[in-house]
Amino acid sequence: MRLERAELRHIALPLLYPFETSFGLESEKHCVLVRLDCEGVTGWGECVAMNGPWYSEETTGTAWDILSNFLIPQVLGRDIDSAADLLQMLARVRGNNMARSALEGASLDALARSRGQSLAQLLGGERHEIESGVSIGIQPSPGALVATVERELAAGYRRAKLKIKPGADIEYVHAVRRVFPDAQLMVDANSAYTLDDVGHLRELDAFALTMIEQPLAYDDILDHATLAAQVETPICLDESIHSARDARHALNSGSCRIINIKAGRVGGLTEAVRIHDVCRERGVPVWCGGMLETNIGRAHNVALASLQGFTLPGDISASERYFADDIAYPGFTVSAQGTLTVPTTLGTGVEVDDQRLERVTQRRMVLVA
Repeated sequence: MRLERAELRHIALPLLYPFETSFGLESEKHCVLVRLDCEGVTGWGECVAMNGPWYSEETTGTAWDILSNFLIPQVLGRDIDSAADLLQMLARVRGNNMARSALEGASLDALARSRGQSLAQLLGGERHEIESGVSIGIQPSPGALVATVERELAAGYRRAKLKIKPGADIEYVHAVRRVFPDAQLMVDANSAYTLDDVGHLRELDAFALTMIEQPLAYDDILDHATLAAQVETPICLDESIHSARDARHALNSGSCRIINIKAGRVGGLTEAVRIHDVCRERGVPVWCGGMLETNIGRAHNVALASLQGFTLPGDISASERYFADDIAYPGFTVSAQGTLTVPTTLGTGVEVDDQRLERVTQRRMVLVA
């Protein structure tokens, strides 16, 4: 499959509801999309980097630069028959995992289409449905959080993830658990705490949470091992894990008992599958995280979560939760049983609406072999 043409678009989509985490408030989703045209088939990928370096050091601006000046020129005009071919061509470029993931995602979408397969089939996925969870941003009060959780659980979601930060944690979680004693709950701190907060974090043990996600520094593994030995609630790592090697180190050191796998964070679907395999061999549960993706990125996440090792509900929610007017169709819906259907049509199973895409495009670039 020859990569003949590439197109980059920087888009901005208004969120239906502002989304607050420990590192800020988002009211609009910015991302860079990658389109690859390859001998009659087209593949799309989505870069999950944010407009600012809040979640990681990558941004939409850095991703645009790396994709247009370094990554795409390495592959344009060349033949690719597997993900391994692509990764070998990109080996000279270090880091920039989110930009790399967007390019790999577009190429795998195109490759699956050229082979008459779904992306899930290409990755080795076996599930026809995946369990869906929901991520809930920090709310103005415990009562507001309870009301939001009630709405989401009523919609069928099997797990609610509550974003927390100092000053919006124990009281908030307590309020939710009091109203929903049997609900599957977890919390996500996005690195808002330190080891000085061990006693405070230990208070979360009273709420029978599935996990505490990334409580300490975004680049830490060892301090999480210290924390994990002093709390009962399982620690889950997110930002700290960028590769299968990181996953092995974290598990060997006892830093976590669960790993959140985001293809964008780890450099693409291929590395995400490798992390999945490492964890599955050890009996460690994994789940697929989300980054407020459009239906393009959501479709990639659904395909990844169809692998057998994804045994916990992921942050892959219905399309209508985020945007009034997504750029790709059909949208993903959550059943009354809290599941999403894995597409069986070619590639990601979604198609881009060119008119919608044009309306939200802020910048566009075309590169031809």
